[in-house]
Amino acid sequence: MSASRRPGRRFPGPELWSRALEIRNSWLSHALSTEPADRPAAEAAITRLYELAGASPPSFEWVPSPAAATEVVAPGQALSLGGDLPVEARLATLVTSLRERLDQRIGSWHDRRRRVDRPPPDPLEFSLRTLLNNGLGPALRRSIRDSVAGALRGELTTRAGLHWDGQQEAHWIALYDLHRQVDGVRFEPADGVQLDLWATLARSCGWWWPREDVCVIAERPLVVRTERVDDDYGLVRLHHETGPAVAFPDGWTVHAWHGTRVPSWVIDAPTAERIIAERNVEVRRCAIERVGWPAFVAEAGFELLDRAEDPGNPGSELRLYDGPSTRLLLVVNGSVERDGTRRHYGLRVPAEIDHSLDAAGWTYGLSGAQYARLRRRT
Repeated sequence: MSASRRPGRRFPGPELWSRALEIRNSWLSHALSTEPADRPAAEAAITRLYELAGASPPSFEWVPSPAAATEVVAPGQALSLGGDLPVEARLATLVTSLRERLDQRIGSWHDRRRRVDRPPPDPLEFSLRTLLNNGLGPALRRSIRDSVAGALRGELTTRAGLHWDGQQEAHWIALYDLHRQVDGVRFEPADGVQLDLWATLARSCGWWWPREDVCVIAERPLVVRTERVDDDYGLVRLHHETGPAVAFPDGWTVHAWHGTRVPSWVIDAPTAERIIAERNVEVRRCAIERVGWPAFVAEAGFELLDRAEDPGNPGSELRLYDGPSTRLLLVVNGSVERDGTRRHYGLRVPAEIDHSLDAAGWTYGLSGAQYARLRRRT
């Protein structure tokens, strides 16, 4: 009997799959919400989690952004042998144990981890459970945890110890909710109640820092701007061409260009001088894409020295430019991005190189003649 015909496998019909997408959209909406926090709901849920962790209810301090929270939250207590664990460590144990039990119920934790970076499965060829674990689940994780929460974390200049991401915990909560509502998985009553507490927090507030006597909670952002990367599983990433991709009530912002976190000048005031001085190749690429290669080359005073078809990337062209204090090879990425496009890259090469094939070969440690014999690069 083939794997696709095993007894008990459930395949999603149009109505079931439509329901799954509806729930996915709802949780993604919560993760990206810019509505004011529901303070009573958030405080009640956190108080109950404190109780489950064996801690006394805290007082609450609300701040306008995660950056503001790092300025007022007390650092976590150091772990000590023979003493009680700090409340944040007990909460971490609580949620880790919960997720381990829930993972056992949905039956594919190891499979999800192994397949997270593989292409999404065809909805017509896989069971509903596989689609949830290996399709919708990873897409939510990349959209929420990696793109949005990851950008916020990267923008923080200071850290204040263990915290939870509030609305951006929605990626893992959504997966269990999908199994519960669409796949018919039943969790133990106490686990379902605790899952609902985390779900309440994802629907009601931003990041939060639990400490022994006080819990610091950040408001949700005023602005979250994303772009859709694929339609099958609703993968999104942060992006805004003319302003911050995320903005909080106190003015703290995060800028992003097609999913890459960038300094604000890349969006607000990109210039050839700033681009040339930028050491980070990804930031430099984003800034050039922001102004466009023709505008950048003209403003920077680059002159085209040589051009040739790229033998390592059929259908693309290599262009070698000479500019102020640098020589630049413009290439097209050999791999297709998630959105189906191919990125352009400007690579600095030695000033003595005069031909584009020689410049391309130099980036691989080859001569131009050796590079010309390549069949395909990535």
